[in-house]
Amino acid sequence: MSEAGPEAEVRRNHAGPSRIPEGHSWKVEDFRSGLRAWLDEHDLSPGPEPGFDAQVAQLARVRRALYDGGWMRYGWPETVGGLGGEPLLRAVLGEEVATRGLAEPGIYSMVEVLAPTMISYARPELAARMVPRLLDGSEQWCQGFSEPGSGSDLASLRTRADRRGTDWVINGQKVWTSLAQFAARCVLLTRTGPGHDGITAFFVDMDTPGITVRPLRTMHGVDEFAEVYFDEVVVGAERMLGRPGDGWRVAMDLLPYERSTCFWHRIAHLFTRLDRVLDQTAAGDDADLGAAYLALHTARCRSRATQRRLASGAALGPDTSIDKVLLATAEQQLFDTARDLLPGVVELDETEWRSEFLYSRAATIYGGTAEIQRNIIARRLLDLGKE
Repeated sequence: MSEAGPEAEVRRNHAGPSRIPEGHSWKVEDFRSGLRAWLDEHDLSPGPEPGFDAQVAQLARVRRALYDGGWMRYGWPETVGGLGGEPLLRAVLGEEVATRGLAEPGIYSMVEVLAPTMISYARPELAARMVPRLLDGSEQWCQGFSEPGSGSDLASLRTRADRRGTDWVINGQKVWTSLAQFAARCVLLTRTGPGHDGITAFFVDMDTPGITVRPLRTMHGVDEFAEVYFDEVVVGAERMLGRPGDGWRVAMDLLPYERSTCFWHRIAHLFTRLDRVLDQTAAGDDADLGAAYLALHTARCRSRATQRRLASGAALGPDTSIDKVLLATAEQQLFDTARDLLPGVVELDETEWRSEFLYSRAATIYGGTAEIQRNIIARRLLDLGKE
């Protein structure tokens, strides 16, 4: 009998078994070589269409192909449609996607933040139904955390959820919400009481009556972010993530994923940009290029250690603030170097360099400002006190 279906295609293209047998340890290098062979045979290169809408459409296309081929399912538990294996397999997959320029790494990596949150906190039947939709590209999701006046100070959020019978009614506003205008669902933080213990998380359908999304145009010319308004939005109790008051724990557990696998993908993308600078510069620029390489390599070494700790099951906490500072610093240094060594590509031309340079200016702001990260390092890792 001939084999058919995505698992058979995985086997035909040197990916190994469709399901990792119990007790089997998948070697990362074998996974990478099989993946590369498959990608060489399946052209997932982006089309010529410009703009952010095209990037989002390309992201869905890439996820669908990787899911159908089995690759997007490795590293995820079988309870949500995965094929098992250690989380490092997902890091390798994202690295190959970023290195080949198949999808914008920032929006590709959102699955690494939101899917683990659902697996850990949603009701099992909800996670089993929803997570495959994110993995296979049929849906995009967003993360409703930041608010006007409550960016890095997340604990001061004011969007409220009030219990009415068996439901919860949400009112408030979120801002800097990536992909909100494309999202089918939102992992949302709300206030249900005072203090950290008064924050509760929900999984909200974005087509629920009362939700308004307004895209925001950033200085690098992309509508990646949006404001999201909630006006008497009714959400069922079964959509709560965890229990009332678990929202702060949800947010703190989410950060290790945001600063581990996602950062690994971002660093891989930045190394491709360093290679482009090398290709376009003349001899004599070795010092600047060396400094940029050293900054990126340092961030990569740190991120690799974080990946290994996460894969071993170790708890990640304030130590990931070091990863955040190193990556933000390296990203800005890289694009500063590109500006200095490639005259005019930032200031005079409407090139990809200009857009990415402008985006890099926010690297020390988004996901927690550099100042706050350094305070966390000083107080919680170095025990230097509050002053």
